[in-house]
Formats: sequence, C-alpha cells, structure tokens
Amino acid sequence: MSANLDADRVRWPGSGSAVNTGSIPFGFYLSESYLSGSVGYFEYDCEKSAEWAAKRMGYPIIDIELIDVNFYAAFEESVNEYGAQVNQFNIRNNLLSLQGLSTADNPNINGKNVIGTGLPYIIQLTKGYGSEIGVGGYVDIKKAAVQLSASQQTYDLQTLIGTNIESGSRVEIRRVFHGPPPAFARIYDPFSMTGMSYSNVLNEMGFAGYSPATQFLMTPIFEDLLRGQAIEFNDLVRKSAYSFEIVNNKLKIFPIPTYDYKIYIEYVVEKDKFSAANTFSSGSNYDVVSDYSNVPYQNVTYYKLNAVGKQWVKKYFLALCKENLGMIRQKYSTIPIPGGEVTLDGSELRSEASSEKEALITQLRENLEATSRKAQMEAKADETEKMTSIMKTVPLLIYIGVLVFGFIFIFHDKPMSYLQHFI
Repeated sequence: MSANLDADRVRWPGSGSAVNTGSIPFGFYLSESYLSGSVGYFEYDCEKSAEWAAKRMGYPIIDIELIDVNFYAAFEESVNEYGAQVNQFNIRNNLLSLQGLSTADNPNINGKNVIGTGLPYIIQLTKGYGSEIGVGGYVDIKKAAVQLSASQQTYDLQTLIGTNIESGSRVEIRRVFHGPPPAFARIYDPFSMTGMSYSNVLNEMGFAGYSPATQFLMTPIFEDLLRGQAIEFNDLVRKSAYSFEIVNNKLKIFPIPTYDYKIYIEYVVEKDKFSAANTFSSGSNYDVVSDYSNVPYQNVTYYKLNAVGKQWVKKYFLALCKENLGMIRQKYSTIPIPGGEVTLDGSELRSEASSEKEALITQLRENLEATSRKAQMEAKADETEKMTSIMKTVPLLIYIGVLVFGFIFIFHDKPMSYLQHFI
C-alpha cells in the first residue's frame, strides 16, 4: 500500500504491505531469512503487527491518523529497543570475560555463548602489581655499579644512573647491595667474635677428631640462627655496620666511607612502568575490546527471536504507536465542528504510552537480571543447599551382616567357591 495522503485527511486504510521496503526507515532486519518467496520474516510480521495495532487502537470504528511508514518505523524501533536492552545486559554480564578480545577476529558475538572467566585479563592487571614489588610483570629491573669515594657520603643516583645511563629518564631505586659477606658465611669464621671456629664447635661437641661436616649434623638449627643474628647485631653495634638512606634519588652512606669501593644498584625506569600498561593489548587501541563502547554486539537477528521476545516487541510497538498517535492528535487539542468542538485524546494516549513503555522496559530488565550468571549461580547454590537439607530426612538403608564360611572345592582343574550359611 502507498500512504493515503490527501489534503484533508491522513488515516490508516486498514491494510498495508511492508514488502515495499521504502516504507521501513533503516531496513536493519530486511531479508534476513525468507518466510516464503520474497517476503522475509520481519516484513511479514511488520505488516501483520501494523494491522493488529490499528485494531487495538480502535480501527475501524474510529480513524487512526497513522499511515504505513509510521507503523513500520515504530516496529523497527521496537525491535531495536529489545536488542539494545539485551545487548546492554550482555555487555554488563560479560565485559570482564571479553576485555582484550580481538574485535577484528570477532566482529559480531551475537548468539555466541561467552564462557570465559575473565582470569586472563585479571592476571594481566596483577602483573602491574608484580612489577611494583619485583616479582614479575613487564618492567625490566636493571643493575648498575656506583663507585664510592673515601670521605664522600652523598651521591646523586639520578645523575649517575638516570642522566649518564638512561638518557635523562627518571629512575626508581629498588635495592642497594654492599659487599660484606653475609652473617651465615661467618658462623664458622675463627676471626668472627660471635662465630664458631672449627676448633670451637668440635671441642664443644666432643668431636674434635671428626670431619667439619659433623657440625651441620650435630648442631641444632636454632643455634645457627641465633649465632647469625648475633653476628649481624655485633656488626651493627660494635662495628658501625654499613647502612644507607635514599631521598629523591640522593644516596647517603653510613658510615662515611674511609676507602674507595663499589656498591651495586637495582633500579627501574619510571616511564617503563607507565608504558607497560598497554603491553598486553595487541596492535591499535581499536583492535580489542576495551570498554562498554566497543564490545562487538550487533543488531539482533529478528527471525531468531523466540516467542517471548516477539511478544515483548509487539507490546512495545503498540506503545510506540499510541505515543505517535498522541503526538499527532495533541497538535490540535480541539477541532471545531458545526455547533461546537471535539476534544482529542492526544495527551491521554501519550501518558498511557509512556507508562506502558516504562513497565515493559522494567519487566525486561528484571527478567534479564534474573538470568544473569550471578543470579543463576546463586539460585543453583540455594537449590543444592535445600536439596541437601531434604535428603537428610530420607532414612538410610540398614545393612545386616551374616557370618558365613567359604569353602573351595576342586572339580577337575577349575576351582569353585561355595558359601555355606549358618544361622
């Protein structure tokens, strides 16, 4: 049908044909799959829904000031709204699992079951924390040697390392190493005041004539720990052991060196920490799912909608038709007629349509939330808990044991077991 447009009147003639695709504004769902011949599922339902909506609004008893393009635009919008609500829910439900997914390889994930856990993305996030504490990640920990001079206490590591080695980049010092041997290497040092010489330990234990390896077998482990702590504490108190502090990459050595020697530094370049945040994204920033805006959910496929979805579409479609008709009638709230005037119901129709649309959106969102991954797992856990409680009330079987004796008789060359029962 073509729109019935004349100078005096615009109204729905009672039927239409959506096969004329020019009456459908965008044509998102045209010819997805054909119902029969050249008529697609969407076109067929669009035409029939227009006739149904007109009758629901009073046709043919009253005129409906809408034409085919108005009905078909509202039907397409209704399908769009349904798909948008479903896609919004899916994005919220699956975003963590989809972040980092290649959009080039997955341009449309409609109808695909997302079963990912999101763990790979979470692991990528944790690597930043690993980099900060030095147990992994993407930031290289570099090393450098710093020459200390006698009588010089303070050293500018930013100049020595950042300027001279890293081309002026800001560095972050992670560890400083000094050369003295560790305490446990001096437990058996005869020159260590708190250590144990070979002769001391062997004489104390009564094994002076045995191999020094005996020490590790016969000495309690806690004694080694205590002696190691004693050596470190002795160095700190009696020998003013080496220590340092770092403020703004200025290294201060305690005590002031009395001779020239080297210390070793572990550091990271600060800009590497910030650039590492993008290392897990491949290619351009637009190649992967990054946020809500580029999750590759496309328009739904209309002919694959189930009966529940199509029923929602029809109800929302009717509300849109009422809204559109109300807008048209509200342009002129009253129409003069011979002997008086007629008041139109434009505002009532718009108010009714607004309430119906809101109720339908709320209903759809509640149904979607009820089927979310979280809600289903909670429901299953609750079901399991209640089932366990029910099964506890089921009486257990009672087993009665009877003492029997078994005899083996040999017939020919094949053994056979017999049970003789006794009461």
